Amino acid sequence: MSDSRRHRGPHPLDEELFSAGALPTLREAVRDLSWLRTRGYAERSAIKLVGDRYQLRRRQRVAVGRCACSDKAKRLRASRQRDAKEVHDRALAIDGLNAITTVEVALAGGVLLLGRDHCMRDMASFHGSYRLVQETERAVAILIDVIESMQPSEAILYIDRPVSNSGRLAEIVRKAAAVRGSKLEALTTDRVDETLIASSAVVATSDSMILDASDDWVNLARIAVERHRAEVEPLWLLDLS
Repeated sequence: MSDSRRHRGPHPLDEELFSAGALPTLREAVRDLSWLRTRGYAERSAIKLVGDRYQLRRRQRVAVGRCACSDKAKRLRASRQRDAKEVHDRALAIDGLNAITTVEVALAGGVLLLGRDHCMRDMASFHGSYRLVQETERAVAILIDVIESMQPSEAILYIDRPVSNSGRLAEIVRKAAAVRGSKLEALTTDRVDETLIASSAVVATSDSMILDASDDWVNLARIAVERHRAEVEPLWLLDLS
């Protein structure tokens, strides 16, 4: 088992909670929660209703919540999604913790999720505290390589300032970018979500709230993981779409 103090790997219960046998139930739960969201049910009560119906554990409920979306959200996100080639010569605004963490989890063998909107997400949760792990520097390097290959006119990676170690992470990104001759900037800010929503750039995130408010977005983390598939094998990816 991965050391949770040094890696962003699997939770001790994940083999049980996300086993092959659990997948059919989780997929049914995603469909039901998506149905409820489509019909405007209150979020908290909808998740409780679905979770109780399928007797889901806490981490399973989190996974289902991150993978479900309403029909309207699915359509809008699909219409606004851009592939890597469409970022060429456009400004790119990156949800730093969102992207870095997903690649860290992939490198550490943790659970990744493929949602109904085809976004790749992880199961990490910070609650104001981000911990640098052994995979951090490699995750940053992978993301920089992918960003450079997209050839954006400019790229800014935003990190939540109130989160612990945000300054250290931003410095790691800056140093790695300098070594690679990348123009990628890394900034800390108090309100990353609001900054990205207000941006006219292509936004790199898998955060549902930001996706629903952005005109153009790219799932940078998924692109990065797929391009470096050999390095992250065996990839623990749950397709709950």
